[in-house]
Amino acid sequence: MIKIAPSILAADFWQLGAQVKAAEEAGVDRFHIDVMDGRFVPNISLGLPIVEAMRRGTSLPLELHLMILEPERYVEAFMQAGADIVIVHQEATPHLHRTVQMIKQRDKRVGVGLNPSTPVNTLEDIIEALDVLLVMTVNPGF
Repeated sequence: MIKIAPSILAADFWQLGAQVKAAEEAGVDRFHIDVMDGRFVPNISLGLPIVEAMRRGTSLPLELHLMILEPERYVEAFMQAGADIVIVHQEATPHLHRTVQMIKQRDKRVGVGLNPSTPVNTLEDIIEALDVLLVMTVNPGF
């Protein structure tokens, strides 16, 4: 089954509301929101205010891709802001299992992202707990 999750990072933020509505009308399944902190990746992108605005503007699931160091410090705030699916990077947290469980305990879907050079077998002990596995084809932030 194919699911379409357009990234709002590609949107014209001046027209974000209209573009969200157009994507809904086109039949997308959910929205992908890339959050970058300027530390785990060199770029800085979207944050809590955009997630809150998206939640007010759509009933479709919001999939957050947290390309941030220590995501466990922020996942609660992003879930409260409206995230339905939270993807954290295996390389960004020393306590991946704890972070995954924190998200699952809130009845949210959880995923893990892997950088291109990270072996998939690093997830052997946690793969069964995941709803999403995001294998990056480029280094995060580019």
